[in-house]
Amino acid sequence: MKISYNWLKEYIDIDLSPEELAEVLTDTGLEVSSIEEVESIKGGLEGMVIGQVLTCEPHPDSDHLSKTTVDIGGGCVLPVICGAPNVAAGQKVVVATVGATLYDGDKEFKIKKAKIRGEVSEGMICSEKEIGVGTDTSGIIVLPENAVSGTKAKDFYNLESDYAIEIDLTPNRIDGASHIGVARDVAAFLKQTKDIAYKRPSVEGFEPDNQQLTIPVEVLNPEACPRYSGVTISNIEIADSPGWLQNRLKVIGLTPINNVVDITNYVLFETGQPLHAFDADEIKGGKVIVRTMPKGTRFVTLDEVVRELDEKDLMICNAEEGMCIGGVFGGVRSGVKNTTKNIFLESACFDPVFIRRTAHRHGLNTDASFRFERGTDPNGVIYALKRAALLIKEIAGGTISSEIVDIYPNPVNDFKVEVTYNNITRLIGKDLGAEKIKGILASLEIKIESENERGLSLMVPPYRVDVKREVDIIEEVLRIYGYNNVEIPASVKSSLQTSVKPDPNKLKNTIAEMLTSQGFNEIWSNSLTKASVYEGMKDYSENRTVKLYNPLSSDLNGMRQTLFFGGMESIAYNANRQNPHLRFYEFGNCYFSKGVKYEDNPAGNFREEEHLGLFVTGNKEVANWVTPEQQASFFQLKTYSENILSRLGFNIEGFDTTESENELFSEGLTYSLPGKNIKLLEVGIVATKWLKKFDIENPVFYADFDWGQVLFEQKNNKIAFAELPKYPAVRRDLALLVDKNIQFKSIKDIACKVEKQLLREVSLFDVYEGKGIPEEKKSYAVSFILRDDNKTLKDKQIDKVMQKFISRFEKELGAQVRK
Repeated sequence: MKISYNWLKEYIDIDLSPEELAEVLTDTGLEVSSIEEVESIKGGLEGMVIGQVLTCEPHPDSDHLSKTTVDIGGGCVLPVICGAPNVAAGQKVVVATVGATLYDGDKEFKIKKAKIRGEVSEGMICSEKEIGVGTDTSGIIVLPENAVSGTKAKDFYNLESDYAIEIDLTPNRIDGASHIGVARDVAAFLKQTKDIAYKRPSVEGFEPDNQQLTIPVEVLNPEACPRYSGVTISNIEIADSPGWLQNRLKVIGLTPINNVVDITNYVLFETGQPLHAFDADEIKGGKVIVRTMPKGTRFVTLDEVVRELDEKDLMICNAEEGMCIGGVFGGVRSGVKNTTKNIFLESACFDPVFIRRTAHRHGLNTDASFRFERGTDPNGVIYALKRAALLIKEIAGGTISSEIVDIYPNPVNDFKVEVTYNNITRLIGKDLGAEKIKGILASLEIKIESENERGLSLMVPPYRVDVKREVDIIEEVLRIYGYNNVEIPASVKSSLQTSVKPDPNKLKNTIAEMLTSQGFNEIWSNSLTKASVYEGMKDYSENRTVKLYNPLSSDLNGMRQTLFFGGMESIAYNANRQNPHLRFYEFGNCYFSKGVKYEDNPAGNFREEEHLGLFVTGNKEVANWVTPEQQASFFQLKTYSENILSRLGFNIEGFDTTESENELFSEGLTYSLPGKNIKLLEVGIVATKWLKKFDIENPVFYADFDWGQVLFEQKNNKIAFAELPKYPAVRRDLALLVDKNIQFKSIKDIACKVEKQLLREVSLFDVYEGKGIPEEKKSYAVSFILRDDNKTLKDKQIDKVMQKFISRFEKELGAQVRK
């Protein structure tokens, strides 16, 4: 949410700079994310001055240009060629001098000294649109005679720069979603060191002028609408808003529309109370009814979209049809138009749950629904209504033509909260004293109902929807007192605890550091996802998705079952920004529903697993003078994955490795513990259909560790020690011609069975297919490392072992030794 620095100072007299104000707001819980200087007119009219046209005569070489001289003060007279039809001698005008910049949207034009058809021109006499003070392009601006030559244009138009302060508003602090709400917090904070208070504009002058247009209201659903009020204003003139009002809205990012709509927006951001203006002549039957409509009723909203209503959508209706989705979005027919003469002005309080569900159901997020979803002040409804009515009367004319209709059957009382001084001291860590605490509570408009030596009985106003418990009161006291004012104690009291062995966090950090050192970047993706992404999947079926009862949006209505989709989104985002060579890893939880009815077994319906995902795509090596460009490959990621298991003490040779059947992969491997059928890792090449879905051009390789299971099994790994060998190892190589379907693993397994005592390592260092090799065959180049830990091996002993290898390869695999 944005607030205007100058606008805020209308409610509280402060001498803080925008940066100092931002620090105060952040300290009080309204965290400021940015400060941006805003000019009401782009460029601030720099380089433009008021001048007087001294002479004006036709251009000697043009039938539509005029040759003028303009006095811009200080004895400076400029020759200016002007094309406006209304330029004349004696006029006071706005002159853009050489070096000034004019703006037209995103385009800009710099004034230069030039010759126009042979005549020198050292500036430009401007129209309203050219300098941004209006829309008229028919001719130049002609200023009043009392305008003084040489005056800077920005001073003549009283331009002021402002600052837009962006606040990252947390869901519980909806009381700060207005300029008055922010002023209230600033005043409470500053009141600790000086005498200061915020003020609200007075509405004492509100009084109906007549009773010529009374529109009755009926609320048929008081649960969804605890309070509804309205008033009519007649004989108004719809026009553009005055400059001060437009500037206020522009600074906070709103586009001015017309005076009535702008006033409702102005009061919304002033008080935090949403308002809506109906064209009173479009209210059929002359009556407003607050109710729900039958399911499937079609309704056209302001954006001209036809929406089908749910039976739980609260509607503001006339006697015949719906006019507005209550608290969310207006209708296309009932809104204020240029021809509107009479309006019905609505100010209401709606139930947050009703509004939230309706807004999410229709995919709408408006300034009004944002506030109603979090809870507005039911006791601030009438003030905002009177404030808007007075502004409309002042700016748009007309008369207040009815009494206020106010339907409030069950008034909301203040929340009663008990708090003790001992608990305040215990949680804050400092004794503030009773008087300081009471002063802070008073500055927050929290009333003290009664007091005793133990503590206070308090009454909290309804606009503080987040303050209903003792701990909430203590938090309010602390944020206004100042977190930074609580000294760090000289001693720290703590209890010693033993951690689980092995320490899960330590192991996670070890692997994270290992991956980071190998060029990986850690990512964090949202654990909320779109449930429909799992439609039609087998391994991650949609009925196993944990779905949210009250989702933020339809795109975030389920919990993820895999880290895969979040990682693919990150790859697509980076690749689209010319960063295609990526290595990512992510630790995160995945969630699964067991399909049991929630009501039958709430706790047992869900399962949560921690996973580690690795993603590799693009180039393994970027081309440079030493290394040629190398594409990432499946085997690169396979090596990274096996290194992780090795680092955790697993013996890679001991895994059962099978082809993965995971639908995320076109090809892949699954690593399981033998005899347990426990899958720890899947690694593979991402299938083409997923690359197309995310619009990714390069191949992507993905590994998925069941991290929770990995940690559980890791406890069983024993660390063994052996002294360094005293005797040398010997290497022998074989080139084996085998069938194409033979895997290296088969060769390795046979070798390990044949020689268990001397064989230390078997490695594949080359695979060849092509010239000189039969079409159905391939050639493996395999190395064997042999060593005897008790003596030096002799050639005769080595040859005997190698011959045993060859015999078994020929017998079991049909292999041939290539010479």
